[in-house]
Amino acid sequence: MSSTRTRRRRAAALLAVVALCATLTAGGASAKPRRAFAGLTIYAASSMTTVLPQLDPRNKYSFGSSGTLATQITNGAPADVFMSANTTTPAPLFAAGVIEKPVNFIRNTLAVVVPKSNPAGIRSIYDLTKPGTKIAEAAPSVPVGSYTVQVLDQMGINAAIQARVVSQETSDANVVAKVALGKVDAGFVYLSDYVIDPDHLTLIKVPAWAQPKITYAMAIVTKSPNQAEAKAWIDKVLSPAGQAIFVKSGFLPLTAPAPAIAKLAPARAKVGRTVTLTGTNFT
Repeated sequence: MSSTRTRRRRAAALLAVVALCATLTAGGASAKPRRAFAGLTIYAASSMTTVLPQLDPRNKYSFGSSGTLATQITNGAPADVFMSANTTTPAPLFAAGVIEKPVNFIRNTLAVVVPKSNPAGIRSIYDLTKPGTKIAEAAPSVPVGSYTVQVLDQMGINAAIQARVVSQETSDANVVAKVALGKVDAGFVYLSDYVIDPDHLTLIKVPAWAQPKITYAMAIVTKSPNQAEAKAWIDKVLSPAGQAIFVKSGFLPLTAPAPAIAKLAPARAKVGRTVTLTGTNFT
């Protein structure tokens, strides 16, 4: 009788140990830490090559021409967010359901850059029409290339400039490289391209009255498996802190602050005299 009771007690104890082990194993499995999010895959226009990593260095960035990137995403490239240097390239992708509704997020301006030493002696955009001048620009299919044509048509010098173009590139980054290396006398790029490389470039401004409306748009890719994180990225870009990083890199906010005059000196003057305006938000 006593041996039977002993066997029963041993069996009960064994079952208790098995149950405890099972509980610990299950608890250990449920307590496994979630794998840390490695970052988004963002396809973005090359003019944002230096600014986006400042917002989040964890993300994987693929930079290039907006049109090329759009084609890659349409063909199934594994992107989470598409950031274009214009508003026209994302439009057909949204219509086809490839991306969600685009959101405008920043602006830019067109500029001319020449090598730091400026061997051709270029002082204004009109100097680019001089015989012998070698110019690089982006292809018309690239946003910065289409903006260039708009400006030159507006100024009535497109034909004269195109006669001096010796290279049409696939991105503004390639134009910058040609100029910085001295392979051409000048190139049409974004103002933000100059801001990130002033040591190798000299800026030639494009008249404000001829500037096109350059607005960038971004959207979440419909098939992205990281919808929540992509939405958080959109919010970060649009946040005051995100916009400040863009502005520091030579971009413009979506809404330009209105200029304000604090002082006019002298308050009255004859025609031909110099008048000094003191205030804020002048361009």
